[in-house]
Amino acid sequence: MTLERLRADIDRIDARILSLLEERMEKAILTRRLKPGTRDPAREAEILARVAARSRCLAREEFTTALYGSILAESRALQDASPRLVGFQGTHGAYSESAVRAWDPAAAAIPFPEFGQVFDGVRNGSLDFGVVPVENTLGGIVGQVNSILVTTELRVVAAVDLPVAHCLLVAPGQDHREIRTAYSHPQALAQCRRFLERNKLDPVVHFDTAGAARMIAEDRPKGAAAVAGRFAAELYGLEIIKEGIQDAPNNRTRFFVLSREAPEAGGNKCSAVFFTDDKAGALFRVLEVFARSGINLTRIESVPDEPGDYAIFLDFEGSDRDPGVAGAVSEASALARDFRMLGCYTEARL
Repeated sequence: MTLERLRADIDRIDARILSLLEERMEKAILTRRLKPGTRDPAREAEILARVAARSRCLAREEFTTALYGSILAESRALQDASPRLVGFQGTHGAYSESAVRAWDPAAAAIPFPEFGQVFDGVRNGSLDFGVVPVENTLGGIVGQVNSILVTTELRVVAAVDLPVAHCLLVAPGQDHREIRTAYSHPQALAQCRRFLERNKLDPVVHFDTAGAARMIAEDRPKGAAAVAGRFAAELYGLEIIKEGIQDAPNNRTRFFVLSREAPEAGGNKCSAVFFTDDKAGALFRVLEVFARSGINLTRIESVPDEPGDYAIFLDFEGSDRDPGVAGAVSEASALARDFRMLGCYTEARL
């Protein structure tokens, strides 16, 4: 046992404490929607009594109860502030959280393991908004998200087009010469394949880019690095060995911001989803409407719905305030099945 090893253990424990503290604050904010006020003396007394009962010789009762008193006070302050709650899929430090912060820096970004949980949270009112990726310039559409968009009642109220720059991250003090493995989401690993091969790094699949960064920060496996973004490096206190390690420079992801409420009229882009009959020229006739109206289509994607049936996603430039757009949508709706506007909105390209 050495001083260096003990300090490394302390750093690892501190990282876990901070992650758990952040998670606790998120749960506290979410409970605000489920109770009449921020103060609940009986509940706080119950928590403090439980903390006192579990205090041990090194963590004295006076210290732990004072610490939890501060935590409870901060929880109340966050609940009183009532920030906008925006859900995203992944772990803190994910590119989706970067999109949340680009859209609303003051929002409380709440992580969820699954995309469906983000949609459910917005639908049931526990979240104000959700931010989900819909397509990537290298990886194509995000199939699971687009499949949910086919049937969701939620509306698209904004979009964010974000550059994705992967970095090779290590724990502070890690000898760069000892690195043999790189952990990350399989898509990120695929996007950095040539860099990993050149540097003789074995790719190891992890569920999430930011999750891999968090694992490196908390567990500090020997000879291991993570492939994630700069935001994750800053959040988890990791060292960036090299930035921009993706094989293709133009790597971008487009995100939708979802809400229960329809967007305000206006914006610079619209999104729709529809079906067509299985007949020659059926899709062409719908698209021809937009061509005749001089409306630029920026995205056309098909997503399997039922066997032999495909949902068609259409993004186009314009605003629902424009009579030409409104007329084209009306005419296209008459030619398609279940034509539904997802929203007209402003898209920010960063």
